[in-house]
Amino acid sequence: MSDAEQPAHRPQSLMLTFFAVHMLKRGGAVSSGSVINVLGRVGVGEDAVRTTLARMVTRGLLERHRRGRKTYFGLTPRAIGVLQDGHHRVWRVGAVNRAWDGTWTVVGFSLPEAWASERHDLRSRLVWGGFGPVQNGLWIAAGRVDVASLVADLGLDSYLRVFHGQSAKPTEAVALIEAAFDLPGIAERYQAFRARWERADALLPGADDPLARQLLLHTEWLNLVRQDPHLPAEHLPAHWPAARAEELFYALAGRFDEPAARLATEVLDRIDVG
Repeated sequence: MSDAEQPAHRPQSLMLTFFAVHMLKRGGAVSSGSVINVLGRVGVGEDAVRTTLARMVTRGLLERHRRGRKTYFGLTPRAIGVLQDGHHRVWRVGAVNRAWDGTWTVVGFSLPEAWASERHDLRSRLVWGGFGPVQNGLWIAAGRVDVASLVADLGLDSYLRVFHGQSAKPTEAVALIEAAFDLPGIAERYQAFRARWERADALLPGADDPLARQLLLHTEWLNLVRQDPHLPAEHLPAHWPAARAEELFYALAGRFDEPAARLATEVLDRIDVG
């Protein structure tokens, strides 16, 4: 992928971004036609939008509201929690961890050999929570992570051993980080983000459409920080690219916000719901 090429985003990721930016604070519900309009601006077809809306209703993330012949979609309490978590991750936690106190959360686990699906689900949830594998069955994350909440619905508590603690010589924090996390891959994603968005006006699709730019920017940035295990800045390589990428995101988000909000007011068919 070239620096200017926009990464492919799943329709659900784009849709969640749309609801997070334009519906989370306002509340209410928005018509299916409005969602089709907005996601069409970033290349998602009508059939894909309708399919994604239906799936999100099935998954308990959206609820339908009928008004005459129109169908509207609003956020469920579960979806609100998901979007508020994303908002917290982007705007409060941030991409740079300058406040690490030296504590690690350590998770050890051993599942029956035949439980391939359960093992995959657990590992995926640990990655989502900022963990990386130090060795087989032993994962670490910087800081204190609420593992019980992270894996609550997996039914694997009796197979887990969770600790909080600090590393001790001869084990160094830098060595742990290098063993457990793909630092070159994380850095490359931040560098690619900057390469694309520093030339956003000229090279990105939808450069003349504030809603499209906003949707692509926020979706890509949230996906990026979700993949970042938020490692302590003091133990990362010099000139770590996260800080400059975050500055760029904040600047562009502020620049796109007002024109996108004006256009959203014009094109969104929104209703209040009880």
